Amino acid sequence: MTLPLSAEALARQAPDGLFIETVTSVTHYTDRLFRFRATRPASFRFRSGEFAMIGLLADGKPLYRAYSIASPAWAEELEFFSIKVPDGPLTSRLQMIRPGDGLLMRKKATGTLVLDALTPGRRLYMFSTGTGIAPFASLIRDPETYEKFDDVILTHTCRAVAELQYGFDIVAEALADPLVGEVARGKLRHYASVTREDYARRGRITDLMGSGRLCADLGVPPLDPAVDRGMICGSLAMLKDTRGLLLAAGFTEGANAAPGAFVTERAFAE
Repeated sequence: MTLPLSAEALARQAPDGLFIETVTSVTHYTDRLFRFRATRPASFRFRSGEFAMIGLLADGKPLYRAYSIASPAWAEELEFFSIKVPDGPLTSRLQMIRPGDGLLMRKKATGTLVLDALTPGRRLYMFSTGTGIAPFASLIRDPETYEKFDDVILTHTCRAVAELQYGFDIVAEALADPLVGEVARGKLRHYASVTREDYARRGRITDLMGSGRLCADLGVPPLDPAVDRGMICGSLAMLKDTRGLLLAAGFTEGANAAPGAFVTERAFAE
């Protein structure tokens, strides 16, 4: 297997027309999850919630996958949150990166989990499982999110309690951030649950939604397309089921070209 290269070595071997960035930090949460940051190209622009195509050289050829950018649009560095797949073509290599290693990135960001794809509303739900929390890590640190919504609810469901830690970390960072912290402390709420271990909240997010427990725990009215908006990111099964619940409740699905009451991201379902 080809190991990650230093940024300098990668620059010598990579094709033209790509950004070649340097990994600045890596944090391993569990044997399945890690977070990393890299330098940001001076010319790179994106909207909070979008994803980029990032990768490494594998046997001399670029290998890319879509990764949500977990840092907000104003950040000086780019942050990503990744699963580790032992035999994954990219993640088996990516999980071995260290500060100083190089990262390939295509020059355009895109995606549907952006504020522009939603019609105006009062309360924003961000429904996530696993690494699907990454685009919301970006959005909860963006001032525009709090300008557009009075209540911002981040839900994060994982199999095990330890897998929730990244969510707690990014919420704490948002609350302490000099730019958004003050307003986030009055508007941001974090709702974590697990499916395979004992925890204060246990169950799939769709079960907690369908039973009414989610809204009861939060002390808010049932989901209402007149005032509520939703964003969904996670496994294929979670996307399908959460989308079905929102459609059944009268929500319309939106996109960049036609904003609606909720949006989903299918580009990198777990």
